[in-house]
Amino acid sequence: MKNNTPINIILADDDKDDCFLFERALKEIPIATNLKTVSNGEELMDYLYKNLTNLPDVLFLDLSMPQKTGYECLIEIKEDKKLEALHVAIFTTSFTQVIDVEHNLKKTLSNMGSQNYIRKPVDFQELIHLIHQALNKVLEKVD
Repeated sequence: MKNNTPINIILADDDKDDCFLFERALKEIPIATNLKTVSNGEELMDYLYKNLTNLPDVLFLDLSMPQKTGYECLIEIKEDKKLEALHVAIFTTSFTQVIDVEHNLKKTLSNMGSQNYIRKPVDFQELIHLIHQALNKVLEKVD
């Protein structure tokens, strides 16, 4: 991927405030991006299947969404030969901050095929940093 070619991102998240903050954070990162947002799992999967020839470079996937959860979407994506190569970064509030439980969750999600796990931070600068790190991973994979 050339430096001036934007990274195509899809954000699947039903929380409008989190989507707004994600979009704001992207503007602070010195990487060209195109962002598409969807608000539930059904909308995400419809979008991906309609765009099989032009899939995004990375999916930031919330686990807790209506109609189809992030878990269900991740399983469907990784079981479909046309979608399985999609880079998936889990982007979630998660259910607990208990270290062992979260570690096991990260491991389980990684085994399911996610390439990254981001707990939504409260601090905006940390959000910028975590998204930037995730995008750098995508760039490393593509280059």
